[in-house]
Amino acid sequence: MKYRQILLLILLPVFLYNTGCVRSANPDVERGSFFQFQDGFPEVRMSSIGLLSETDEAQISVTTDIVVGSLIYSTENGVRKANVSIEIRILEIDGTFTKTVRRDFTVKSEFEGTFMGQDVFTHDEVLVAQPGSFEVVVSVIDRTSGKASTRRAEADIPDPENPEINLTTIRLLGKAEGEPDLPFSPITTYTVSSGLDSLKFMFQVTNNDMDAPLEINSRLLKFNADSSPARPMNFNNYSPSTLPYIGVDMRNPEEIDQVTRRLDQPGSVLIEFKYELLDYGNYRFEAETTDEDGNRVYKARDFSIKSENYPAILSSRELAEPLIYLMDRRDHERMMAIQDPDSLKEAIDRFWLTNIGNMNQAKSVINLYYERVEQANKQFTTFKEGWKTDMGMIYILFGPPWYVDRYLNTMVWSYSYDRTDPRYNFTFERPNMRNEFFPFDNYLLQRNQGYFNVQYRQMQLWLTGGIINTRI
Repeated sequence: MKYRQILLLILLPVFLYNTGCVRSANPDVERGSFFQFQDGFPEVRMSSIGLLSETDEAQISVTTDIVVGSLIYSTENGVRKANVSIEIRILEIDGTFTKTVRRDFTVKSEFEGTFMGQDVFTHDEVLVAQPGSFEVVVSVIDRTSGKASTRRAEADIPDPENPEINLTTIRLLGKAEGEPDLPFSPITTYTVSSGLDSLKFMFQVTNNDMDAPLEINSRLLKFNADSSPARPMNFNNYSPSTLPYIGVDMRNPEEIDQVTRRLDQPGSVLIEFKYELLDYGNYRFEAETTDEDGNRVYKARDFSIKSENYPAILSSRELAEPLIYLMDRRDHERMMAIQDPDSLKEAIDRFWLTNIGNMNQAKSVINLYYERVEQANKQFTTFKEGWKTDMGMIYILFGPPWYVDRYLNTMVWSYSYDRTDPRYNFTFERPNMRNEFFPFDNYLLQRNQGYFNVQYRQMQLWLTGGIINTRI
């Protein structure tokens, strides 16, 4: 087994989301895993694809990523070790075929328990199956703590004996910069690090029509999406016509690339598309063809290009951006205009020390602030960074809510035993239900001019260091 460096943050508590792979109403669109974890449990991401081998053997390839820092370690002879078990189970959706494999591993790590760790332990497994549609269930057990995390995906395997035209799930893979001789590695998450050098999309096409060639049309699309930080709590609510209200416009994509391939021979063919890394944004790679009856056969893989270290924040610019919630907008613009990384880092340090004064206290406040920023990235990432969302802003400033009340399109966060106190109860509304064109939870804070004093008071707690001694 191997370690693979990917730029992901580790071991932060979740209070809100704990679901498997998020899918839209269209089951043919794969999005990988969103960041999901529970404090004290192994943090797991996975992806799967059903394929036919060169000899037409039905297989399911499963990739499991385990965040190294989410495991419990013991030290033996100066070496830190964690013991984990990975159980993979495939279940035929409309049949009775099942198979289960279990692998035990000892993970060695120099991870020291800080929230800045970024390593994952990767296990690739190929299971021999039979043609059909399967649910793939991966459970990772930390044998020291006894706690387990489970993730689910789906995989379709075409039948080489059945004369049907078929497309498998599209798998997304990436290759890091400076590694030209290494193979592409599967990307198990919706977000993709901008630190990668190139991307590859892989899927299999089955054509059993001896007399007719098959055309496969593929497109790479980019969606226009809001990328702005959350506005202050006392501003006017977003207008329904604005992009921040809409979130991401998935009905009117920009076409980046379009390719048509023609298969003249029957059988199963593995098709790959490679691209240099794309700019920041939200994308979809889709492939489609037409079956024997003229019906559309369609598969797609959605993904989002985020910063190199995402969801961790390491660079000077990444550290400076979230300070917009503590600074005057014009002062923040002047800070962000600094191009030299060292000068920008000096400006950040000067901001914190000038306001707090005491260096030791400043360190504690800085650690807490950026820990919450990264937690927001872990919990609220959608089409944009989690810290930029309205829920991310409230989470950073006030911390995790004491109570969460959910309704159909509304969520209420309470930071007081008095659930009627407007100063410490915040309402979020979701303008769009999840559907094929909008697969994200875009909850928007219901702003009010009366929140000016509430946000100002909270900002002062951060800028004076008083946040360390408060309950929120």
